[in-house]
Amino acid sequence: MKADCPAWAPPLLAVQFLTRVPVPGVARLSEEAVRIGLGRAVAWFPFVGAVVGSITAGTFLLAEQIWPRLVAVILALIIEALITGAFHEDAVADFCDGVGGGRDPEHVRQIMKDSRIGTYGALGLTLGISLRAALMYTLYDSLTLPAIVAAATFGRLTAVVTMAIAPNALITQTSHASDIKAGLASKIGTELRARDVTLAFATALPGLSLLAYSAPFRLLCAVLATIAFLLWFRPLLMRRVGGATGDCLGFAAYAAQLFVLLAAAAW
Repeated sequence: MKADCPAWAPPLLAVQFLTRVPVPGVARLSEEAVRIGLGRAVAWFPFVGAVVGSITAGTFLLAEQIWPRLVAVILALIIEALITGAFHEDAVADFCDGVGGGRDPEHVRQIMKDSRIGTYGALGLTLGISLRAALMYTLYDSLTLPAIVAAATFGRLTAVVTMAIAPNALITQTSHASDIKAGLASKIGTELRARDVTLAFATALPGLSLLAYSAPFRLLCAVLATIAFLLWFRPLLMRRVGGATGDCLGFAAYAAQLFVLLAAAAW
């Protein structure tokens, strides 16, 4: 790592990027250090996901002791949205609007940058969050914590993998606040190194370990489903978007979370 980007910066930048948790010290970094640090921060995305998933699962389990299970699910999702700023949910809506309504890659990217939400985005987000809530509600008690933590971890890992296999769509105008996701691809898409991807798999291990121990076959099914999804998703991105944007990465992360929960909740 370059001298102007300290070793402690990438993990903190990952926290700052994926959540709304205040991160002291990051403000002191230079613009060049932030650019370099973001390129290394992707290795810590799965670990941040595991922390977020632990908070979501902990809220769910605690609230379930006081209120009915459905109420506990909704409260857990509310707390998570407050922590993340509904980061991936915003990506799901933008992606569905763009791919659903765009005529060509340029038009798709233009729609994704629009702050307004359309029919495709509203439907995609509603179905996505509803399915996630339903799956959390139906989880076996013994799999509630492992599955929710693993889903959050695996989702962020899938975003890193998508970033590695799909080229940058080169969105250059990021004036809108929601385009911070699109800015991710433009800042780090060309800097993603093999060792960063490898480290991302390593930082995912703590979050995946509980489900791997308690239900290894279910986790394997989720991995296989995600591989099949990525084999379909990359050509779609190339054809409809022209590559990967931040919204595409967020959509991939949310889809992978659903695959883990689907496998964990299956009969």
